[in-house]
Amino acid sequence: MRIDKLAVWINTMGYPSADLVAFARRLEGWGYGTLWINDGMGSDPMVLAAKILSDTERLQVALGVANIYSRDPTMMIGAQYGLNEQWNGRFLLGLGASHAFIVEGMRGHSYQKPVATMRAYLDAMAGLDYAGPPPAEKPLTVIAALGPKMLELARDKVDGAHPYSTTPQHTAMARDILGPGKLLLVEQRVMLESDAGKARAVGRGLVSGLATMPNYRNSLLRMGLIDEDYAGGEVSDAAADAMVAWGDALAIRRRLQEHWDAGADQVAIEVIPKDGALLTAEDEKILEQLAPNAEQQLA
Repeated sequence: MRIDKLAVWINTMGYPSADLVAFARRLEGWGYGTLWINDGMGSDPMVLAAKILSDTERLQVALGVANIYSRDPTMMIGAQYGLNEQWNGRFLLGLGASHAFIVEGMRGHSYQKPVATMRAYLDAMAGLDYAGPPPAEKPLTVIAALGPKMLELARDKVDGAHPYSTTPQHTAMARDILGPGKLLLVEQRVMLESDAGKARAVGRGLVSGLATMPNYRNSLLRMGLIDEDYAGGEVSDAAADAMVAWGDALAIRRRLQEHWDAGADQVAIEVIPKDGALLTAEDEKILEQLAPNAEQQLA
Protein backbone atom coordinates (compact mmCIF):
# COMPACT_ATOMS: atom_id res chain seq x y z
CA MET A 1 0.00 0.00 0.00
CA ARG A 2 1.16 3.51 -0.80
CA ILE A 3 1.52 5.87 2.19
CA ASP A 4 1.13 9.48 1.08
CA LYS A 5 2.66 12.29 3.14
CA LEU A 6 -0.60 14.24 2.98
CA ALA A 7 -4.12 12.83 3.33
CA VAL A 8 -7.58 14.12 4.20
CA TRP A 9 -9.72 13.18 7.23
CA ILE A 10 -13.49 13.76 7.30
CA ASN A 11 -16.21 13.15 9.86
CA THR A 12 -18.77 11.51 7.60
CA MET A 13 -21.77 11.96 9.91
CA GLY A 14 -24.55 13.86 8.18
CA TYR A 15 -23.33 13.47 4.60
CA PRO A 16 -25.34 11.45 2.06
CA SER A 17 -23.13 8.85 0.40
CA ALA A 18 -23.46 10.61 -2.96
CA ASP A 19 -21.96 13.78 -1.46
CA LEU A 20 -19.07 11.82 0.06
CA VAL A 21 -18.35 10.14 -3.27
CA ALA A 22 -18.33 13.54 -5.00
CA PHE A 23 -15.98 14.83 -2.29
CA ALA A 24 -13.69 11.83 -2.76
CA ARG A 25 -13.58 12.42 -6.51
CA ARG A 26 -12.62 16.05 -5.97
CA LEU A 27 -9.80 14.96 -3.69
CA GLU A 28 -8.62 12.49 -6.32
CA GLY A 29 -8.63 15.27 -8.91
CA TRP A 30 -6.55 17.50 -6.65
CA GLY A 31 -3.94 14.77 -6.28
CA TYR A 32 -4.74 13.37 -2.85
CA GLY A 33 -4.18 9.65 -2.46
CA THR A 34 -5.94 8.80 0.82
CA LEU A 35 -9.23 9.73 2.48
CA TRP A 36 -9.77 8.87 6.15
CA ILE A 37 -13.36 8.21 7.24
CA ASN A 38 -14.69 7.60 10.74
CA ASP A 39 -16.84 5.04 12.53
CA GLY A 40 -19.93 6.36 14.27
CA MET A 41 -23.60 5.65 14.82
CA GLY A 42 -24.59 6.27 11.20
CA SER A 43 -23.82 4.31 8.05
CA ASP A 44 -21.52 1.33 8.56
CA PRO A 45 -18.05 2.57 7.59
CA MET A 46 -17.18 -0.68 5.80
CA VAL A 47 -20.21 -0.17 3.56
CA LEU A 48 -19.25 3.45 2.97
CA ALA A 49 -15.63 2.47 2.24
CA ALA A 50 -16.85 0.01 -0.38
CA LYS A 51 -18.98 2.71 -2.01
CA ILE A 52 -16.11 5.21 -2.18
CA LEU A 53 -13.65 2.61 -3.43
CA SER A 54 -16.04 1.49 -6.14
CA ASP A 55 -16.65 5.04 -7.38
CA THR A 56 -13.03 6.25 -7.42
CA GLU A 57 -10.05 5.09 -9.43
CA ARG A 58 -6.92 5.45 -7.28
CA LEU A 59 -8.02 6.89 -3.96
CA GLN A 60 -7.25 4.80 -0.89
CA VAL A 61 -9.73 4.73 1.99
CA ALA A 62 -8.48 4.57 5.57
CA LEU A 63 -10.82 3.93 8.49
CA GLY A 64 -10.03 6.03 11.51
CA VAL A 65 -11.06 4.13 13.48
CA ALA A 66 -13.22 1.00 13.61
CA ASN A 67 -14.69 0.47 17.07
CA ILE A 68 -13.50 -2.94 18.27
CA TYR A 69 -16.68 -3.35 20.32
CA SER A 70 -18.80 -3.17 17.15
CA ARG A 71 -17.37 -6.20 15.33
CA ASP A 72 -15.75 -9.39 16.49
CA PRO A 73 -12.25 -10.16 15.14
CA THR A 74 -13.55 -12.58 12.52
CA MET A 75 -15.93 -9.99 11.08
CA MET A 76 -13.22 -7.31 11.17
CA ILE A 77 -10.75 -9.51 9.29
CA GLY A 78 -13.43 -10.43 6.76
CA ALA A 79 -14.14 -6.77 5.99
CA GLN A 80 -10.46 -5.78 5.91
CA TYR A 81 -9.34 -8.61 3.65
CA GLY A 82 -12.47 -8.54 1.51
CA LEU A 83 -12.20 -4.82 0.75
CA ASN A 84 -8.51 -5.16 -0.09
CA GLU A 85 -9.05 -8.18 -2.33
CA GLN A 86 -11.89 -6.47 -4.18
CA TRP A 87 -10.18 -3.10 -4.62
CA ASN A 88 -6.52 -3.97 -5.08
CA GLY A 89 -5.17 -3.11 -1.65
CA ARG A 90 -6.75 0.35 -1.38
CA PHE A 91 -8.17 -0.02 2.15
CA LEU A 92 -6.30 0.69 5.38
CA LEU A 93 -7.83 -0.47 8.66
CA GLY A 94 -7.55 1.56 11.81
CA LEU A 95 -8.83 0.09 15.07
CA GLY A 96 -9.81 1.87 18.26
CA ALA A 97 -10.94 1.00 21.79
CA SER A 98 -13.53 3.81 21.73
CA HIS A 99 -14.94 5.48 24.87
CA ALA A 100 -17.12 4.32 27.74
CA PHE A 101 -20.00 6.66 26.90
CA ILE A 102 -20.19 5.15 23.39
CA VAL A 103 -19.53 1.52 24.28
CA GLU A 104 -21.86 1.41 27.29
CA GLY A 105 -24.21 4.34 26.82
CA MET A 106 -24.88 3.95 23.09
CA ARG A 107 -24.04 0.31 22.30
CA GLY A 108 -24.92 -1.41 25.56
CA HIS A 109 -21.61 -3.24 25.99
CA SER A 110 -19.28 -3.36 28.98
CA TYR A 111 -16.28 -1.05 28.55
CA GLN A 112 -12.99 -2.58 29.69
CA LYS A 113 -9.43 -1.31 30.11
CA PRO A 114 -8.41 0.00 26.66
CA VAL A 115 -4.88 -1.39 26.34
CA ALA A 116 -5.69 -4.87 27.64
CA THR A 117 -8.85 -5.04 25.54
CA MET A 118 -7.02 -3.95 22.40
CA ARG A 119 -4.20 -6.42 23.04
CA ALA A 120 -6.65 -9.31 23.36
CA TYR A 121 -8.49 -8.21 20.23
CA LEU A 122 -5.28 -7.99 18.18
CA ASP A 123 -4.16 -11.39 19.43
CA ALA A 124 -7.50 -12.85 18.35
CA MET A 125 -7.16 -11.26 14.90
CA ALA A 126 -3.63 -12.60 14.54
CA GLY A 127 -4.82 -16.10 15.33
CA LEU A 128 -7.42 -16.20 12.55
CA ASP A 129 -7.04 -17.74 9.12
CA TYR A 130 -8.92 -15.79 6.45
CA ALA A 131 -10.80 -18.32 4.33
CA GLY A 132 -11.67 -16.09 1.39
CA PRO A 133 -9.61 -15.22 -1.69
CA PRO A 134 -6.60 -13.34 -0.28
CA PRO A 135 -5.58 -9.85 -1.37
CA ALA A 136 -2.34 -9.55 -3.31
CA GLU A 137 -0.56 -8.10 -0.24
CA LYS A 138 -1.21 -8.46 3.47
CA PRO A 139 -3.42 -5.50 4.48
CA LEU A 140 -2.08 -2.87 6.85
CA THR A 141 -3.51 -2.32 10.32
CA VAL A 142 -2.94 0.64 12.65
CA ILE A 143 -4.49 1.45 16.01
CA ALA A 144 -5.66 4.67 17.62
CA ALA A 145 -2.90 5.44 20.11
CA LEU A 146 -2.36 8.45 22.34
CA GLY A 147 -0.54 7.28 25.46
CA PRO A 148 2.77 5.44 25.79
CA LYS A 149 1.24 2.01 26.54
CA MET A 150 -1.05 2.05 23.50
CA LEU A 151 1.81 3.33 21.34
CA GLU A 152 3.97 0.45 22.56
CA LEU A 153 1.16 -1.92 21.60
CA ALA A 154 1.05 -0.34 18.15
CA ARG A 155 4.79 -0.91 17.85
CA ASP A 156 4.64 -4.52 18.99
CA LYS A 157 1.41 -5.83 17.45
CA VAL A 158 0.45 -3.92 14.29
CA ASP A 159 1.85 -1.76 11.50
CA GLY A 160 1.69 1.52 13.36
CA ALA A 161 -0.42 4.18 15.06
CA HIS A 162 -3.08 6.74 14.18
CA PRO A 163 -3.03 9.49 16.83
CA TYR A 164 -5.96 11.93 16.76
CA SER A 165 -6.18 15.46 18.19
CA THR A 166 -2.47 15.75 18.94
CA THR A 167 0.43 18.14 18.39
CA PRO A 168 3.82 17.94 16.66
CA GLN A 169 5.35 17.48 20.12
CA HIS A 170 3.16 14.42 20.61
CA THR A 171 4.21 13.22 17.16
CA ALA A 172 7.86 13.35 18.24
CA MET A 173 7.06 11.38 21.40
CA ALA A 174 5.09 8.83 19.40
CA ARG A 175 7.93 8.37 16.93
CA ASP A 176 10.38 7.80 19.78
CA ILE A 177 8.18 5.01 21.13
CA LEU A 178 7.31 3.45 17.78
CA GLY A 179 10.87 3.58 16.52
CA PRO A 180 11.77 3.32 12.84
CA GLY A 181 9.84 1.14 10.45
CA LYS A 182 6.41 1.61 12.01
CA LEU A 183 3.77 3.86 10.48
CA LEU A 184 2.86 7.10 12.24
CA LEU A 185 -0.27 8.49 10.60
CA VAL A 186 -1.49 11.59 12.44
CA GLU A 187 -4.56 13.80 12.14
CA GLN A 188 -4.48 17.62 12.24
CA ARG A 189 -7.51 19.91 12.27
CA VAL A 190 -7.18 22.98 10.05
CA MET A 191 -9.19 26.11 9.38
CA LEU A 192 -8.75 28.70 6.64
CA GLU A 193 -9.31 31.63 8.97
CA SER A 194 -7.33 34.84 9.45
CA ASP A 195 -9.29 36.03 12.50
CA ALA A 196 -7.48 34.75 15.60
CA GLY A 197 -10.55 35.21 17.79
CA LYS A 198 -12.76 33.05 15.57
CA ALA A 199 -10.14 30.34 15.13
CA ARG A 200 -9.31 30.21 18.84
CA ALA A 201 -12.98 30.02 19.80
CA VAL A 202 -13.16 26.81 17.78
CA GLY A 203 -9.95 25.51 19.34
CA ARG A 204 -11.20 26.26 22.85
CA GLY A 205 -14.41 24.40 22.15
CA LEU A 206 -12.45 21.38 20.97
CA VAL A 207 -10.25 21.34 24.07
CA SER A 208 -13.28 21.64 26.36
CA GLY A 209 -15.07 18.82 24.57
CA LEU A 210 -12.07 16.51 24.49
CA ALA A 211 -11.45 17.09 28.20
CA THR A 212 -14.76 15.38 29.03
CA MET A 213 -13.48 12.03 27.66
CA PRO A 214 -10.90 10.25 29.84
CA ASN A 215 -8.66 9.05 26.97
CA TYR A 216 -8.42 12.51 25.45
CA ARG A 217 -8.27 14.25 28.82
CA ASN A 218 -5.19 12.22 29.70
CA SER A 219 -3.68 13.10 26.33
CA LEU A 220 -4.34 16.81 26.85
CA LEU A 221 -2.67 16.56 30.27
CA ARG A 222 0.40 14.83 28.82
CA MET A 223 0.67 17.52 26.14
CA GLY A 224 0.42 20.25 28.79
CA LEU A 225 -2.71 21.80 27.27
CA ILE A 226 -4.83 21.61 30.44
CA ASP A 227 -4.13 21.38 34.16
CA GLU A 228 -4.99 18.44 36.43
CA ASP A 229 -7.87 20.36 37.99
CA TYR A 230 -9.37 21.55 34.70
CA ALA A 231 -13.16 21.25 34.91
CA GLY A 232 -14.22 23.33 31.93
CA GLY A 233 -14.02 27.05 31.43
CA GLU A 234 -10.97 29.01 30.34
CA VAL A 235 -8.68 27.50 27.69
CA SER A 236 -5.41 29.23 26.84
CA ASP A 237 -4.58 30.65 23.42
CA ALA A 238 -1.70 28.17 23.20
CA ALA A 239 -4.00 25.20 23.81
CA ALA A 240 -6.54 26.48 21.29
CA ASP A 241 -3.80 27.01 18.71
CA ALA A 242 -2.44 23.52 19.36
CA MET A 243 -5.76 21.95 18.42
CA VAL A 244 -6.41 23.95 15.25
CA ALA A 245 -3.88 25.04 12.64
CA TRP A 246 -5.38 28.24 11.28
CA GLY A 247 -4.42 31.13 9.01
CA ASP A 248 -3.62 30.98 5.31
CA ALA A 249 -2.32 27.98 3.40
CA LEU A 250 1.31 28.81 4.16
CA ALA A 251 0.67 29.05 7.91
CA ILE A 252 -1.19 25.75 7.91
CA ARG A 253 1.50 24.14 5.78
CA ARG A 254 4.08 25.10 8.42
CA ARG A 255 2.12 23.14 11.04
CA LEU A 256 1.98 20.11 8.76
CA GLN A 257 5.72 20.37 8.24
CA GLU A 258 6.26 20.34 11.99
CA HIS A 259 4.51 16.97 12.15
CA TRP A 260 6.62 15.61 9.29
CA ASP A 261 9.80 16.94 10.89
CA ALA A 262 8.78 15.24 14.15
CA GLY A 263 8.52 11.86 12.45
CA ALA A 264 5.03 11.56 10.96
CA ASP A 265 4.79 9.43 7.84
CA GLN A 266 1.47 10.99 6.98
CA VAL A 267 -0.60 13.96 8.15
CA ALA A 268 -4.34 13.75 7.51
CA ILE A 269 -5.88 17.20 7.48
CA GLU A 270 -9.38 17.56 8.89
CA VAL A 271 -11.02 20.80 7.79
CA ILE A 272 -13.30 22.40 10.36
CA PRO A 273 -16.50 23.76 8.79
CA LYS A 274 -16.93 27.47 9.42
CA ASP A 275 -20.71 27.40 9.31
CA GLY A 276 -22.60 24.36 10.52
CA ALA A 277 -21.52 20.74 10.70
CA LEU A 278 -20.84 20.03 7.02
CA LEU A 279 -18.13 21.28 4.69
CA THR A 280 -18.98 23.88 2.07
CA ALA A 281 -17.18 24.78 -1.13
CA GLU A 282 -15.66 27.69 0.79
CA ASP A 283 -14.31 25.34 3.47
CA GLU A 284 -12.81 23.06 0.84
CA LYS A 285 -10.66 25.83 -0.62
CA ILE A 286 -7.87 25.02 1.84
CA LEU A 287 -7.83 21.42 0.63
CA GLU A 288 -7.38 22.61 -2.93
CA GLN A 289 -4.64 25.05 -1.87
CA LEU A 290 -2.73 22.41 0.11
CA ALA A 291 -3.27 19.63 -2.41
CA PRO A 292 -0.31 17.68 -3.80
CA ASN A 293 -1.07 19.12 -7.25
CA ALA A 294 -0.66 22.65 -5.81
CA GLU A 295 2.34 21.92 -3.57
CA GLN A 296 4.94 23.69 -5.74
CA GLN A 297 2.97 26.93 -5.49
CA LEU A 298 3.39 26.87 -1.68
CA ALA A 299 7.08 25.98 -1.65
